[in-house]
Amino acid sequence: MRHEKAAGLLELARMLASSAEGLTLDEMTERMGVGRRTVERMRDALNDLFPVEIVEEPPTRRFRIPAGLDNLFQTPTAEELAALRRAAEVSGGSTAAALRTLEQKVLSALRAGARRRLAPDLEALVQAEAIAVHAGPRPFEDEEVLSVVRQAIVSLQALSFRYEGGSRRGEAREVTPYGLLFGRSNYLVAAEAGSEAPKTFRLDLIRDPQVLDRAAAPPNGFSLQDFADQSFGIYHDEVQDVVLRIGKGRARDALNWRFHARQTVELQPDETALVRFSASGMRELAWHLFTWGGQVEIVSPPSLKAQMIELLQDALAAHSS
Repeated sequence: MRHEKAAGLLELARMLASSAEGLTLDEMTERMGVGRRTVERMRDALNDLFPVEIVEEPPTRRFRIPAGLDNLFQTPTAEELAALRRAAEVSGGSTAAALRTLEQKVLSALRAGARRRLAPDLEALVQAEAIAVHAGPRPFEDEEVLSVVRQAIVSLQALSFRYEGGSRRGEAREVTPYGLLFGRSNYLVAAEAGSEAPKTFRLDLIRDPQVLDRAAAPPNGFSLQDFADQSFGIYHDEVQDVVLRIGKGRARDALNWRFHARQTVELQPDETALVRFSASGMRELAWHLFTWGGQVEIVSPPSLKAQMIELLQDALAAHSS
């Protein structure tokens, strides 16, 4: 068997061993990027090596490896461990602590010989790669608040807290928690009592959170990712169609730049590029476009142009004297 086929089988085995509910043939086909017949042959080959369990879910079948894989097949590479350590350094706060604990668990599960073989390469990669620190909010680090919020999310129960932000600063809030958004700042996405409309609450402004003895679950079909994709940043307001023209000097950069998850980028005959997407959060978008200087023209919407002009006027007023 060629090396590529063996690597593909091992990858599929890891997928089936890591999935609690199992995967359908269609899901395996999509993840592996091969045809259905090929996946069927790979599944049959794995069944000769591992006990592949069939989970009947009419009209479909799911497959999984319930016993997991032996450590022989699970030894991480130095590159994977270095990536885990970099992720911890970038994340900061409680997420960094969780990732460092995960790294320790992975290393402690390895045989001594495997650890010794990995150590020199891992140390070399860590020494040769550095994380550039960007200006922005400090990571949220209150593990007690995060723990209570996560408990409410997992147990599908209501959450109460005092909120030091928004127009009702310092007031008690009672919400149905939908999920957490992590980024430049970290937010709880939740709906206040009596509403299903999701809102964002900064975690660093939440005080005295408590899980309530009342069932509270997100509405059916709610997707945290879809909610996040509605906005350029964190703030959600009216969704608008955005068209940006990127100048000749940065048009090629725009092809590899992610303005929005559902953007389109088209090179024009005049060597500029048109970027199109729909989103809310025009102020945050204007903040970002400010960094493109004279290489970006806001074609639409007018409200985004107005936000940019306001930012430019404020900056000019602050520095012209």
